[in-house]
Amino acid sequence: MLSSSSSSPAGARWIKQQLSGHPVIQILLVSGLIILAGFILAQFIPVSMAWAAGLTVFCLVCWGTGIVPEYWPVLVFFLVAIVCHVATPQVVFSGFTSSVFWLFFGGMILGASIRYTGLDKRAAVLITRVMGRSYAGMIAMTVVCGFLLAFIIPSAMGRVVLLLPIVTGLAEHMGYSPGRKGWLGFLLAAFFGTVLPGFTILPANAPNMVLAGTTENLYHFHMSYWDYLKINLPVLGMLKSAVLIVLIVWMFPDKAPAFAPSEQNQRLPLSGPEKKLIAIIGLCLLGWLSDSLHHVSPGWIALAAAVICLLPGAGLTARRCLSEEVNYGSLFFIAGVLGLGAVISASGLGHALVEILSESVGFSPDHDLYNLGALTGMSTLIAFVASPPGLPIVMTPVAEGFAGLTGLSLTAVLMTQVMAFSNIFLPYQSPPLLSAVQMAKIPLGPASKLCFTLFVITLLVLIPLNLLWLHLLGVIH
Repeated sequence: MLSSSSSSPAGARWIKQQLSGHPVIQILLVSGLIILAGFILAQFIPVSMAWAAGLTVFCLVCWGTGIVPEYWPVLVFFLVAIVCHVATPQVVFSGFTSSVFWLFFGGMILGASIRYTGLDKRAAVLITRVMGRSYAGMIAMTVVCGFLLAFIIPSAMGRVVLLLPIVTGLAEHMGYSPGRKGWLGFLLAAFFGTVLPGFTILPANAPNMVLAGTTENLYHFHMSYWDYLKINLPVLGMLKSAVLIVLIVWMFPDKAPAFAPSEQNQRLPLSGPEKKLIAIIGLCLLGWLSDSLHHVSPGWIALAAAVICLLPGAGLTARRCLSEEVNYGSLFFIAGVLGLGAVISASGLGHALVEILSESVGFSPDHDLYNLGALTGMSTLIAFVASPPGLPIVMTPVAEGFAGLTGLSLTAVLMTQVMAFSNIFLPYQSPPLLSAVQMAKIPLGPASKLCFTLFVITLLVLIPLNLLWLHLLGVIH
């Protein structure tokens, strides 16, 4: 589930607390924001552009404060954009035709199938079997297992929900009582290890899919699963995971686990539905990794998998799967985010933002490193305010303009967003991370300390290394 209600900073939480229990005031507030913003801006810029700006501010404020469910501002956006002729229906509802929307839908069905067939419980057994006997080995294998789950379950929140009962139970079995450093290290390794590297795997986290979908809608540029992986995985995925392991072992040292992992679970034979689902997931991964060869979008591959999983008699999903297990609020959220990006571009607001930002930053076609650093820094600041999923909404519609100003390729400009939204400053920026911390009752202090330390290392070390990697790949010159 994509939710921003638990991801608000202190000021936003205060607003939410003041308005809790007063739904009428909440509705009046969020409705008044868009009307006021649109009216004021219309005095200075074209009406359609003013409404696009007002809708953008309205949605970002609603998602940032969480005073209403994340799908509600999307529905308001659809209504106002159509009634006020902000853009054509084809533009406003373009998110529903994006392959990324169907990639997200397919991921939901695969997640439901994993739970229905019991593959989630088998994953728990496998995790216990590969745990190391030393504390450092256990932390390393926990991060690796969380990382691998990101390839299989294309939803960070889904992976967190899957891991939560597994890791909390395992921590106790390994002798790590709540509050101990080993308990903190183990749980943080599981949650950070599955959320942060997921930003380098196209369908694994929401911001990735928003970026890919908005790019496809605006520029008809298909972001290949393999190319995205090749560009981002080595440094921002694998090397960052190694840094995460070292930080956890250093910041939360403890003794080795108290049990022999190989004796904890008996090997059980695979059931028929489990075998079918493993084959489907394997074919999905093969199709996604080879999309640069067959040119079939990952979204349509995921949709094909969903069709097979939902086939009556296949035994892979419950009969009422679509009505009971699919979170339609999250689907509307994805469609609305993609549509909002398209409206920003179509209204001309994106072009205006390019002009304003370029004047203040001073881009130059002769200084690639400065341009990339400035774009990454700009995106990082926007991610503080708009949250990682909101960053592609703001920056993707202006990416082509920045490419023209800087002389960089469109791919290079887009990848600066990945460097920004994958670098989480504090847990509140990532709803899956904050939800995991809250549900597992992990103190926010240690989680924030780990998050901030990793943020600084990424900013000072990993991002420069990633720029070097982009140069070696030929993405930048």
